[in-house]
Amino acid sequence: MSGRFSRFLFGTWRPFSLWRLLGSLLFITVASYLGLALYIYVFQSRLVYFPVSTLAGTPADLGLAYRDLRLPTGAAGQSVHAWSVPAAADHDSGRWVLLCHGNGGNISHRLELLKILHNLGFSTLIFDYRGFGESDGRPSEGNTYEDAAAAWRWLTEQQGVEPERIMVFGRSLGGAVAAWLAQRERPGLLVVESSFTSLVDMGRDLYPYLPVGWLARHRYPTRQYVAGFPGPTLVMHSINDEIVPLRMGRELYASAPGDKAFVELRGGHNEVWHAMGREYEERLRGGIDKLWPWSPAPAEAD
Repeated sequence: MSGRFSRFLFGTWRPFSLWRLLGSLLFITVASYLGLALYIYVFQSRLVYFPVSTLAGTPADLGLAYRDLRLPTGAAGQSVHAWSVPAAADHDSGRWVLLCHGNGGNISHRLELLKILHNLGFSTLIFDYRGFGESDGRPSEGNTYEDAAAAWRWLTEQQGVEPERIMVFGRSLGGAVAAWLAQRERPGLLVVESSFTSLVDMGRDLYPYLPVGWLARHRYPTRQYVAGFPGPTLVMHSINDEIVPLRMGRELYASAPGDKAFVELRGGHNEVWHAMGREYEERLRGGIDKLWPWSPAPAEAD
């Protein structure tokens, strides 16, 4: 190969070309890293919340009576959409479930769980966070807490339900919301299903190469809230959960200071009801009965 042809193919080699190449690669790597970190910080809500505006159905589709509600929040002019689903008259335990759903969809995607709770004899109040379904506003960590507090006020102040007759049930991200509400209001029972120890811990699992503790604007410290609730706590988690590791469920159970129980489930994070069928209902019933046995007060004589 002639020298002229070689120079045509490869150019004239200079001693500092390698350092220029390494410097360029380093610059691209650092810029990409900082760009990813900035994206996660600025657009964090898009990575946390996946709301759906359109309702896919109502409890009536499953033969359940319900009441459509608008619950005022702490923000002026904003309210959240909710459904109140009463227990069957001949199968009423006298207790309520305040249901806090996860970070995607809306209340219409939890109809199957509403049916299960109805079968167990509970009345249920389920609400959509702001920005979900027909609720006003946009979701944020503070707003999800305020929305749960609005649901609690409706139950206790407008309906006159005593706190000891309320089970606060949270699933996935809703587990953090439910635990926050429980340590603040002291319900009769806290149920946390398929939830994480904190959103920061989840972020560290997903992005081990990023300083998640510094970047996180949404923290949801579920373990801290569970540890602050002295009442009975039921933790449920699937051994096959592909999103939230089983170890986080066990850590939440370990952090609960009062009476507690751990129930193992099967199936993917969003598939336990389908994977387990009737067994899910039976395990939920067993955990509740163990921690929250109920004997209604005898009716007063006329």
